[in-house]
Amino acid sequence: MSGLRARQKADRHRRIIEAAAELFRDAGYEGAKIETIAAQAEVSVGTIYNYYQNKGDILGAIVSMEVNEVLNAGHGVVANPPANVGDALDTLLGIYIEHSLHYLSKEMWRQAMAISTQLPDSPFGQAYTALDRALTEQIRALIARLQGLGLVRRDFDGHALGELVFNNMNMMFIEFVKRDEARIAELRAAIRRQNRILVAAIAV
Repeated sequence: MSGLRARQKADRHRRIIEAAAELFRDAGYEGAKIETIAAQAEVSVGTIYNYYQNKGDILGAIVSMEVNEVLNAGHGVVANPPANVGDALDTLLGIYIEHSLHYLSKEMWRQAMAISTQLPDSPFGQAYTALDRALTEQIRALIARLQGLGLVRRDFDGHALGELVFNNMNMMFIEFVKRDEARIAELRAAIRRQNRILVAAIAV
């Protein structure tokens, strides 16, 4: 019975997240109502509040789902990276960028960033920071793998390189979500252009 309850709970959670993501995109974060999310997810309003305290918590769950999916996809790149350093970085960062609007709209990303900035010590803010750290750690792991394969110079601090690559990508992503007209292809091209300078310095 405990297994059945766990599956039912996971199914309700999934339905709530999927309904909220759709409504946040269609009606906007502010325009979406908990009652509408509940109706679309075919659960009671009380059930939603059993899982989440407010809409911000639901948004946080969507961000977590987004980031965890790209982290899972990135494991394969770290394990078996392209033999070219620039291609390896582009492949991993490309997974992050190309998937970034799968569940979240730019308006949703702006809202998530605002909450994490305004309330850094809240559960949402702490979870958002932890997700950023997880992405940074995966980039560090890729660089360590490339160093182990003899593709990146070992005299460079791989830890710092991972932070540098993530921080630059993250800042460019923030600028990307600020402008509704900005396109993913433009963002990826800009990241590649800046990373070429770094790759030229660190590649063996």
